[in-house]
Amino acid sequence: MVDLFTGRVLQKYDLPAEYFGEGLTDWGSTLVQLTWKAQKGFVYDRFSFSFLRTFQYPGEGWGLTHDETSLIMSDGSSYLRFLEPKSFREIRRIHVTDSSGHGIEDLNELEYVRGEIYANIWQSDIIVRISPRTGKVLGWIDLSRIIDKRSLESSDAVLNGIAYDSKEDRLFVTGKLWPKLFEIRIQPHR
Repeated sequence: MVDLFTGRVLQKYDLPAEYFGEGLTDWGSTLVQLTWKAQKGFVYDRFSFSFLRTFQYPGEGWGLTHDETSLIMSDGSSYLRFLEPKSFREIRRIHVTDSSGHGIEDLNELEYVRGEIYANIWQSDIIVRISPRTGKVLGWIDLSRIIDKRSLESSDAVLNGIAYDSKEDRLFVTGKLWPKLFEIRIQPHR
């Protein structure tokens, strides 16, 4: 946990070195975390960060969020899986497609925002807004001008973080190796 105003680390949990941690979301009094290739997830107490248990899933883990009833997981493909939050069993999946019906690959970081799923497309400056019912892309958020790429020290420094504060109705974005966190407001296209 990090203080939003100072950037000071308030609380942390060190994942064992053999795992590459990926998607993380809260669910009730727990935090649920995916790993990239280990096909293993972890559940922690939301308040103390104490380890509670593990679970298995097939394939890679890229991003994780939730709606009112399900966990929603990305695996880098054009599909999103909906998981039952206690057993982690897949209960359905959607194919994410553009207006022409083409699948949108590399769905990465996920966030549930006002009834839509937001997904960063890996190695791009784009976030797609997705219907959780149909998988259709509802809109595109272009963040190509949010940070001066020349100021970044690595080609690995790419857009890769989305967080929604529902209490304040605000969206935060950042990237791997980015020096800043940005608060943004989504404006309708005119």
